[in-house]
Amino acid sequence: MNMPPFSRRQFLGGVTASSVLGTLGSHAQEATTPASTRKIKIGLVGCGGRGSWIAKLFQKHGGYELHAVADYFQEIADRAGDTLGVDKARRFSGLSGCKKLIESGVEAVVLEVPPYFLPEQATAAVAAGLHVYMAKPVAVDVPGCLAIEAAGKQATQKQRVFLVDYQMPTDPANIEVVRRIHEGGLGKLAHVQSYGMSGGFPDPPKTANIESRLQHLVWVNDIALGCDNIGNYDIHAIDVALWVIGERPVSAAGSSGIVRKDPHGDGRDVISVVYQYANGVIHNHFGQALNNTSGGNLSVACYGPAAQALVNYWGKAFLRGGPQQFNGDKVENLYGLGATRNIASFHQQITGGNFANDTVRRSVDGCLACILGREAAERHGSMTMEALLKENKRLNVNLEGLKA
Repeated sequence: MNMPPFSRRQFLGGVTASSVLGTLGSHAQEATTPASTRKIKIGLVGCGGRGSWIAKLFQKHGGYELHAVADYFQEIADRAGDTLGVDKARRFSGLSGCKKLIESGVEAVVLEVPPYFLPEQATAAVAAGLHVYMAKPVAVDVPGCLAIEAAGKQATQKQRVFLVDYQMPTDPANIEVVRRIHEGGLGKLAHVQSYGMSGGFPDPPKTANIESRLQHLVWVNDIALGCDNIGNYDIHAIDVALWVIGERPVSAAGSSGIVRKDPHGDGRDVISVVYQYANGVIHNHFGQALNNTSGGNLSVACYGPAAQALVNYWGKAFLRGGPQQFNGDKVENLYGLGATRNIASFHQQITGGNFANDTVRRSVDGCLACILGREAAERHGSMTMEALLKENKRLNVNLEGLKA
């Protein structure tokens, strides 16, 4: 893709001294107000479908005050502001919207934007001394993953919370299954099979600039904007595979293809990857984004000599056979309940002073695993994690013609 006329760093315009000073009053209040009564002042960046939806969950929690909103499109920011009760003076738009929101006096940012923009926005928020709650995937390329890793470490040093919103690890049945696997319920873990199957996302013809790709999940079909289907959708299952296995893969081999009718983006519709791990576990992943009759599937099947287990986004999670059999429970409303649990955890970590930021490490490893699988499959061959990191390829998006 063409190099942008200004860089991702220029896209945010940097973090000025005024943005840092603007947060000092909020942090002084944070130090003096009892955790049980204090509301955390948040700003929402990305006011589309999931952004506006998740903002209502923050409001429903009761421990947050929605202070500002930002979206590239002013009409979307205004619509969200009207619905969520945000003053018109704190509704920002354009490429500089996030920067203006950071400077508006918020304590925390909620980032719900195309993944290409996440590393720059999260880094700026942490630099300004803010807490960060963000969507997955954390980046679209290796430099972005490394930027998030660095931002997470800086957040801990600054005693700020940085939480990445994955839902599957919050479900009680999934937690119980993985606990039993880690305690030897399968015997020695031998093989993991993960699935990411969706109906695909809209992919209309491209226009003069990328404005038309920034809404309605169209960006999922543009690898540089959305990290491809494996990074945007399948990553839920790959994250769980890494949770079960306990490490990131050392290599991947696979193949992928575009089979949808009249494609305009470069995102792959089908992918098959075999991951290898240092501990010897074999992990097969299959993903498809096709509007056929398969239905949605985000699941991870785990096998050992003694038993088998299933971790799920929909349906039942269980462990069958062996000394730690668990008949399982149904995974209930994970899309909503998972986010609700993470929102509660974010508040508890901020008010309780827990700055370990445990979700960052695995979210970076999971994103790198998806990028590794994506790159190996696109090349119809194999690739090591070491080679991927050494290559350190940056994906660029042409921002020419967009509103500053």
